Amino acid sequence: MKKIESGEKIEPSDWMPDDYRDSLIKLISMHGISEIMGALPEKEWVPKAPTINRKLAIMAKVQDEMGHGQLLLRVAEDLLKPLGKTREDIMNDLFTKRLKFHNVFHMPSPTWADAAVIAWLVDGAAILTQTMMLPTSYGPYGRALKRICQEESFHAKHGEALVLALAAGTENQREMLQGAISRWWEPLLMFFGPPSKNVTGSSKQDINIKYKIRFKTNEQLRQEFLTKYVDKIQLLGLEIPDEAIRFDEEKDRWIYQQPDWKRFKEIVSGNGPETDQKIALRKDSYEQNEWVREALAARNEKREEMIG
Repeated sequence: MKKIESGEKIEPSDWMPDDYRDSLIKLISMHGISEIMGALPEKEWVPKAPTINRKLAIMAKVQDEMGHGQLLLRVAEDLLKPLGKTREDIMNDLFTKRLKFHNVFHMPSPTWADAAVIAWLVDGAAILTQTMMLPTSYGPYGRALKRICQEESFHAKHGEALVLALAAGTENQREMLQGAISRWWEPLLMFFGPPSKNVTGSSKQDINIKYKIRFKTNEQLRQEFLTKYVDKIQLLGLEIPDEAIRFDEEKDRWIYQQPDWKRFKEIVSGNGPETDQKIALRKDSYEQNEWVREALAARNEKREEMIG
């Protein structure tokens, strides 16, 4: 704790208490898998993008997200090695629903406007969370986040451009955009997690803040999101599907309709609208590409023999 309090970074070879290691494994594994699963709702729109430039942009974004996931799983692997576990254990935990991923990536994306809202608001929410953890006490995670945050800022700009184009488009395009905002609003409020451990019965916030893995609570991040985006959404002439939403000057905070936190728990536990389809798609891809992993493993073994 003295090392953490003094601002030093913990590295993979350093001794660390079990609860610190466990917290990092859960957080980074969930983050990495969420990056990979988060590419799937947008991947659907690569072949259906309206122009070649839009197709190239969303294809590049999907590629970035998958790269973020792979980078974070490498970070998680270093933490798993002393426990005798590997990346394959992470993937198996995903396939058996033991490993959770963000609630928003269990949802469908039925229109092109959903791809726009995901890039603008979901990535915007992710940026708030990830930049908050840039000074994290675990060195490898902080270094990975630095690269990820830089690329996510481009993704949010990509989403903003899509949203502005739809908002300035035809009546049908504006209706499509409003429909996407309405569908995604509650999942976006859920994105940051429940405001306290009393809501769903458990919270990792306290221990992560204690060890300076993160620095803000779920509710602080949600309030920042509302401050950043409510006015922007309304300036576009779009409605936020929440009659209660307003800024309370006296309390200096946003008032909003609480999401259905029981439903949130069901979704992240593996019972979302498209959880099974998305996990099945990821499992199929993982199994089809097993030969690549085997080939790389054989190559690495041969290289180690030559070095030895």
